[in-house]
Amino acid sequence: MSSDTLTNKRTVAVAANRLVWWFSRHWLLVFNLTYGLFVGLPWLAPLFMQLGWTRAATAVYLFYSTQCHQLPQRSFFLFGEKLMYSLGEIQAAWQNTSNPIILRQFIGNADMGWKVAWSDRMVSMYTSIPILALGYGAVRRWLSQRFVGRPLPLWAFALLLLPMAVDGGTHLMSDLAGIGNGFRDSNAWLAALTNNALPATFYAGDALGSFNSWMRLITGLLFGLGLVWLVYPRLDRSFVETAGEIEAKLRRVPPEDENAERG
Repeated sequence: MSSDTLTNKRTVAVAANRLVWWFSRHWLLVFNLTYGLFVGLPWLAPLFMQLGWTRAATAVYLFYSTQCHQLPQRSFFLFGEKLMYSLGEIQAAWQNTSNPIILRQFIGNADMGWKVAWSDRMVSMYTSIPILALGYGAVRRWLSQRFVGRPLPLWAFALLLLPMAVDGGTHLMSDLAGIGNGFRDSNAWLAALTNNALPATFYAGDALGSFNSWMRLITGLLFGLGLVWLVYPRLDRSFVETAGEIEAKLRRVPPEDENAERG
């Protein structure tokens, strides 16, 4: 093998190592930018509708419909009178139906605004991840010196998922009686338990500020917190080790290979 071929191979190897080293040092930034696009697109769907870009909006709604029920009474709306609407308001504007397949097709109108392509629970679950990741990135050195910087055990992650499993499971059971007619639609059990101490709007329905809305937002946030705490310290440790190994390799690169790569 000629010396030129060997030099080229070494140059490629050095460049590849430098790329892996850079990614290992900046993996959190790369992930947040990439994942931020993923969680940001559902919010662009109502913006596209407001701008009249219906094809782009339809594409976003269609893509995220594979991941979410997109029920309008459990979703946020932008560019309208309210951030969320009750089932009755949706039915009056769309169709007087409790069929989830028909209800999910309602994306809004010029008066009510346009639906975000994810439900409020999905927004809480997935939008919390890059936000918490940014927080982790800002204080990870401080965390690494304390117990909270250790990766979350799987059993603790399961405990953080349990509230969402209970909330989502009871929502599903309630919806079997017909959307709007189940025990999670009235939450009469909670009203009796608290002796109706809170406003009626807190107990009934799914609108923002209701018990159901709060539970979806809180349990989604617990999911995001658990996932970041479970995965990110492990990834961080792995990438730090990888960067250190590559730095050691690059220190052993002959000067002529360094010059060849730069040339």
